[in-house]
Amino acid sequence: MKTYFRLLSFAKPIGKFAVPYFIFTLLYALFNTLVFSLLIPVMQVLFDQTNAAKNTIQLTKPVFNGDPVYFKDLFNYELQHFVILNGAKGALVFVAISVVLCVFFSNLFRYISQRIMENLRIYTLHNLRKSLFESVTQLHLNFFNSERKGDIISKITSDVQVVQFSITNTLQVIFREPMLMIGYFVLLFSISAKLTLFTLLVIPISGLIIGRIVKRLKAQALEAQNTFGVMVSHVDEAISGMRIVKAFNALGYIRKKFNIENDKYADISRAMVRRQQLASPVSEFLGVLTLSGILIYGGSLVLDKDASITAAGFITYLGAFSQLLRPAKAISDSFSNINQGLAAGERVLGLMDTPSLVNDLPDAKEVSAFKSAIEFKKVTFAYGEKEILKEIDLKVEKGSTMALVGPSGGGKSTLLDLIPRFTDPASGEILIDGQNIKELTQNSLRSLMGVVNQESILFNDSIYNNIVFGRTGFSQEEVENAAKIANAHEFILKTEEGYQTNIGDRGMKLSGGQKQRLCIARAVLGNPPLMLLDEATSALDTESEKLVQEALDKLMMNRTTIVIAHRLSTIQHADVIVVIESGKIVEQGTHSELLQKNGLYNKLISMQTFES
Repeated sequence: MKTYFRLLSFAKPIGKFAVPYFIFTLLYALFNTLVFSLLIPVMQVLFDQTNAAKNTIQLTKPVFNGDPVYFKDLFNYELQHFVILNGAKGALVFVAISVVLCVFFSNLFRYISQRIMENLRIYTLHNLRKSLFESVTQLHLNFFNSERKGDIISKITSDVQVVQFSITNTLQVIFREPMLMIGYFVLLFSISAKLTLFTLLVIPISGLIIGRIVKRLKAQALEAQNTFGVMVSHVDEAISGMRIVKAFNALGYIRKKFNIENDKYADISRAMVRRQQLASPVSEFLGVLTLSGILIYGGSLVLDKDASITAAGFITYLGAFSQLLRPAKAISDSFSNINQGLAAGERVLGLMDTPSLVNDLPDAKEVSAFKSAIEFKKVTFAYGEKEILKEIDLKVEKGSTMALVGPSGGGKSTLLDLIPRFTDPASGEILIDGQNIKELTQNSLRSLMGVVNQESILFNDSIYNNIVFGRTGFSQEEVENAAKIANAHEFILKTEEGYQTNIGDRGMKLSGGQKQRLCIARAVLGNPPLMLLDEATSALDTESEKLVQEALDKLMMNRTTIVIAHRLSTIQHADVIVVIESGKIVEQGTHSELLQKNGLYNKLISMQTFES
């Protein structure tokens, strides 16, 4: 129940929905019950029992004194006068009109209450999905490297959808169905207390049986949601990598992986549906079984002319009890559905509760400028028990260009990711102008930096929006100047709509070089003092590389730059070249100094010269 109430907290302030829903549901239940209470006078008229009851006719109009019996007495008073003035047929017309009015108001109030509940459902879904997305986007980058993207998408979309329907539907059942049951029980007790007590002895047995049927549903639902998440991951991977899938004739392999999870999900769903569907017919059968017992016992009371119930009352009792089965069945169905909702809710809340390992301190300061240097002091970073960086000591002076080189897997990209706090070191500290970056707000720290990655990450939007990317205060001229620095302005003007051209999913309408130049334009916009370049030309052909390298040379001019170099020929003029191997700095110096040392850098240069 803790999960349920926490999910329900996303409906706050729930009072603005719950209070009107309660009122209109109460009115719905009242008028719905009144329809069946009107059956007794109809039966009395048909069985000609009204004349026999004239000795008990109330000829004075009842006065309301707070007792609910007043409404029954008032109706009987009006009915009796109708019988006296218009005969039995007139009384039937009166009752028929009363039934129509009751049904009209019953359905009107039900409609209003359902509207309120739908508003609550949509409001809850909106808040839950908003909070979940905000929580996910706050997480550190390593989380996204270790989790399946498809599973995260599944939780934000499918799981939240399951939660909203099962939780709000259950809330609806909690309010409405018990009110209906109370109303019907009041009516049943008013007809025959003896018969109703007999009924109450049978109902708990039905509840125990239903409870045993739905007991395993939560575990099955959790397994189903996990399987669905894996299946979505396979779909995402297949679509994203379709070029490679087709190139290596791996369609069969990809389909097999998907089908395994699809079959597993189908098997679990079938098992869940069997249990869910079993609850409804079992509850209905047990209800009819109870009704049969009432028919035997109540019929015997009528035949024995027991004073506690009349024939008209017994027929009304059967009708009312048959309606009592509907809310009871709805409650049993909701118990089977709530388990699926709670399982999905636990997955959603589990993702929402995942702590971010990179957070602003409560007293974090804003930084507005980069003045002197970035310094690493004894910085160590590890994934679990595996050390990636080991006691790195490094200083980058303002206005200089530092190149990071070395074998793959040495920790170059990790070192670069530590500067904008995409992740934090396990020990040591990183200083900007003598201040630990953990003491600064992430937003202000990152506003000092322009980042260009090896992979060109663009979005399904216009060229203009991809360059500006959510930032405000830039004019068209500033955007175009950034594009010119990135050697992108000319090709942009040749597109269909210029800067307003949509580039498709992940920029698929552009070439590799064009995409990378847009990324450079995005990085240079706003003239950030510090540039972080992670092998920005390694994935390009020679012609594109030349254009991008020219753009990078303009980009690095008069800026502090830290660049991870794939082709060492591009960084020979760097102020400092740092050689990293196995998480350690093994060499450091200018190009000529490192060549004289005849160490790892010289070996890497020789290998690339030989390859070219």
